[in-house]
Amino acid sequence: MIELRACIDVDDLEKAIAFYTEALGLTVGRRLGSDWAELLGASSPIDLLSKPVGSTASPSASSARDYRRHWTPVHLDFTVTDLDTVVQRARAAGATLERDIQEREWGRMANLADPFGHGFCLLEFRGRGYDALTGG
Repeated sequence: MIELRACIDVDDLEKAIAFYTEALGLTVGRRLGSDWAELLGASSPIDLLSKPVGSTASPSASSARDYRRHWTPVHLDFTVTDLDTVVQRARAAGATLERDIQEREWGRMANLADPFGHGFCLLEFRGRGYDALTGG
């Protein structure tokens, strides 16, 4: 079986730990030096990796890290049971709510950005969740 680990680059590891533990209730697992922390409590571990602004992911990378709000085709969705409460906690911890909470056939969704410019969604499933979309 393949284990999925999500890695999130940040420019301030302690600030990132505080954000993700306060906003989402994750807990710190292992630490490896001063530039890596494992967060537990989601269905997959999340690794916070301290990387300085302006550094690149690889020698052939066409752009440098920038922690202003940015778009990437990969983002994280966190499922929660009380969307309003988690949105409030996330905002209090430094997240930006980027649009009004959306009502969908499968539940509710909030689009946010963390203090490091990474977009993420909070999903609150209702009824049959995504299965409501399949008609089955």
